[in-house]
Amino acid sequence: MLDMTRRSPRPETASGLARGLGWFSIALGLAELVAPRAITRSLGLRGQEDLVQAYGVREIATGIGLLGTRQPAPWLWGRVGGDVLDLATLAAAGGSRRQREARGIAMAAVLGITVLDVLCAATLSGTPGRATSRGGMSTPRSYGYGGRRGFRDLPERMRGAARDARIPEDMRIPKLLRPYGN
Repeated sequence: MLDMTRRSPRPETASGLARGLGWFSIALGLAELVAPRAITRSLGLRGQEDLVQAYGVREIATGIGLLGTRQPAPWLWGRVGGDVLDLATLAAAGGSRRQREARGIAMAAVLGITVLDVLCAATLSGTPGRATSRGGMSTPRSYGYGGRRGFRDLPERMRGAARDARIPEDMRIPKLLRPYGN
């Protein structure tokens, strides 16, 4: 198993890598969208051109998402899911010996990219060496919520605090729509 605490890139490096993976996704997606027959022919996936094009659209969308966000971790985890789909598709294909060899090379490349995706996503998600807040809940360091609980006071002290609150007239149900007796 990978030791994520030692091998993970720094967050600054991971952010740059995420941008690079975004551009890579767009380039790969365009290739899958424009030349699906060449890809399917070389890998023994004949008849799967529509699937390869759909994967191309997925890659382009993920690339745009990576380049257009300040929090790329969810998009990177989406890339990991896409990598799993790609590997499953490649593993299930048949074909000639030459196509199987080409598929083996493609699977090795996808596995390499998957490792980059996982390391980068884990770093930007705060997975390695997660910070712990006062309440014992684990929160990602990258978001900076270390000491927050979500409540201003202890729940025991807050119970019933809003019972005597007056609801403004403009936030009430209109009189014509209220049930009888109210």
